[in-house]
Amino acid sequence: MASLTLKNVKKIYPFNGDDAKKKKKKKGDDQPEEKKVNLQITDKGVVAVQEFNLEIADKEFIVLVGPSGCGKSTTLRMIAGLEEITEGELYIGDRLVNDVAPKDRDIAMVFQNYALYPHMTVYDNMAFALKLRHTPKEEIDKKVKEAAEILDITQYLVRKPKALSGGQRQRVAIGRAIVRDPQVFLMDEPLSNLDAKLRNQMRAEIIKLRERINTTFIYVTHDQTEAMTLGDRIVIMKDGFIQQIGTPQEVFNHPYNLFVAGFIGSPQMNMFNAKLVKKNGKYAVNLEGYEVELSEEKQAALTKNNVAEQEVVLGVRPEHITLAPNGVPAKVDVHEMMGSSVHLHVTAMNRDVVIVVSTMNMTESEVSGLSGGAAVNFGFGGNVCHVFNKETGINLEA
Repeated sequence: MASLTLKNVKKIYPFNGDDAKKKKKKKGDDQPEEKKVNLQITDKGVVAVQEFNLEIADKEFIVLVGPSGCGKSTTLRMIAGLEEITEGELYIGDRLVNDVAPKDRDIAMVFQNYALYPHMTVYDNMAFALKLRHTPKEEIDKKVKEAAEILDITQYLVRKPKALSGGQRQRVAIGRAIVRDPQVFLMDEPLSNLDAKLRNQMRAEIIKLRERINTTFIYVTHDQTEAMTLGDRIVIMKDGFIQQIGTPQEVFNHPYNLFVAGFIGSPQMNMFNAKLVKKNGKYAVNLEGYEVELSEEKQAALTKNNVAEQEVVLGVRPEHITLAPNGVPAKVDVHEMMGSSVHLHVTAMNRDVVIVVSTMNMTESEVSGLSGGAAVNFGFGGNVCHVFNKETGINLEA
């Protein structure tokens, strides 16, 4: 088992000859860099990962999450040794591994497409890496059978991958990594090819697996639900930059900026143009006349940062909005029945707002009364408001 340290790690994909010539024609020497497709373009090439700094403790489960193209898989491949590190240092334990071959890093990786050998049985797929190491036959047999038992695939050991379902193939890919007993376990979007029900089952299996094999995990996903349920800490990325690092609860309750606030949480956080005001030494938010005094915790954070009255972006999660007779007037456009709750898409202040209403204490007629066209009023408490700087998008409590 091992800790990992990434210090100022950067990945730049250099231009090929033609790209460099085109770039030279388009730009003068006094223009060092530009933005294109949200990634930074420099004279050296396209910067896919920017100054990545992270300390990962031994046996910690870290999730890298973000939209497609944010640099999370590139970062994982640099850790695995499948991509060269352009700048910075990577340590596994106390050992600098920038120039160490992938096979000598003592890591195991599970790929999105499983990468199983189609001509081999499940047993042989799982045993293959151990055979390459010339591990004794009895030890190989013991490790493969133990891993198969953990993953409940013992009955499939004689089958070939084509005779397995997607979930079973994924278990085999995980089993192949387990038998190597690696210091670090890398997983690159391993559940993205599975249907929703199977993804939920496999998430639970990975949590159980983590408890049984007790090693360091680095897991990449674009699915924030996976990130929230699996990670000890989450690293949220965008355009090659780390946006925030924290526990699932920290990034949910205290998003550092508008991107994190919108990315984490489903349905997505509602955003309003509002005003942060101060009355009698107390901060409040004013949303077109609807005024809410902020909680003591938020008062303390804003006071500490000496935040002035200003126009802000106010964020409130759909599940934190309640129907209130004296609140903001709105009209229901769409009514989505979700069983224990109903998701209301309403129009208020010329924008779409999503409200999650629990149906646990409501009658059927009360629920049906919230259908399209209904007039409602909504409100929220001062403890669930998030106020962001209108220019920078950074949380004013940060």
